[in-house]
Amino acid sequence: MIKALLLMVAVMLPGLAMAETADTAAATASQSEVLWQAMKEGATGYTTSQSEFHNQPINVYDERIIPLRNVLMAPGLMAALFGMIAIFVLFIMVNGISKLHGGFSGKMVHRWSKRDVAIHWLGAIPCILLILTGLMLIAGKFFVEPILGQAAFASMMAVAKPVHDYMAFPFMAGWLLMTLLWAKNQIPAKYDIAWFMVVGGYINFGPFKGKHPDAGFANAGEKLWFWAFALFGLVISISGVVLMFPQYVEPSRTLSLLAIIAHGLSAIVLCAFSIVHIFMATVMSEGGMDCMVSGYCDENWAKQHHNLWFDEIKANGTLKYKED
Repeated sequence: MIKALLLMVAVMLPGLAMAETADTAAATASQSEVLWQAMKEGATGYTTSQSEFHNQPINVYDERIIPLRNVLMAPGLMAALFGMIAIFVLFIMVNGISKLHGGFSGKMVHRWSKRDVAIHWLGAIPCILLILTGLMLIAGKFFVEPILGQAAFASMMAVAKPVHDYMAFPFMAGWLLMTLLWAKNQIPAKYDIAWFMVVGGYINFGPFKGKHPDAGFANAGEKLWFWAFALFGLVISISGVVLMFPQYVEPSRTLSLLAIIAHGLSAIVLCAFSIVHIFMATVMSEGGMDCMVSGYCDENWAKQHHNLWFDEIKANGTLKYKED
């Protein structure tokens, strides 16, 4: 009888111990869930940290912001880059380029100083690299990784991220110098409206064919590009500082995500404008690329595209030709 009772106790004790352990685990899990939910809802406490958010175990954020990156920014940047390229290729196939009606004169007029040319490329080269690496950082997960695979995508990201970070500094320097030094020639004028009305004279068919609207040192299209670059370049620079140096800015999680959104949307706008700018300078306008290579432009190009500026420097005696 005693042996039977001892055997029964021996069998029941492990079961009781397991039940108690299960109850303890369930209680612990329940407490953990309560604590986790409280932290997600913004519960605060105290720590030895001196940062702005030292009392928050979790830096909470507005969850509505995250989908904007995937739904809007990633396809938007892809469309800004490849969509604008496709549009320009199609436009050139239908319309052709803007040729010099009088041909090249052989006389090269001074337009940009060596300093200006250097400043242009100081901003332009990093801008191109930032667009390409930014495209990888924002949209690569959705458009590159599914095609090339995870390993190749990871290798590309390992290069894109540091290049993007390092190129930010020369870009901001170029942006600042261009904005400060070139703004005086980018002030809108009444004749800019007429320039837009005939699409700058770049249309080679219909009622627009052969039109050469007045333009000063910068035409209306260049002014639009400049002010877009100045405004959105500022947003990109400020948001970029927030993202690169959180230890100094100490942003909230929501501010960090908003900085990403502002950075990405501004990049989309600048990417689209940059493609237009590059095509207009290198392909659409015959003789236009010389300006930012040598600082000089052909005399017939100056007369056709910037007649008011050419007349001005001719009248005030500042017209300077390149010596052979």
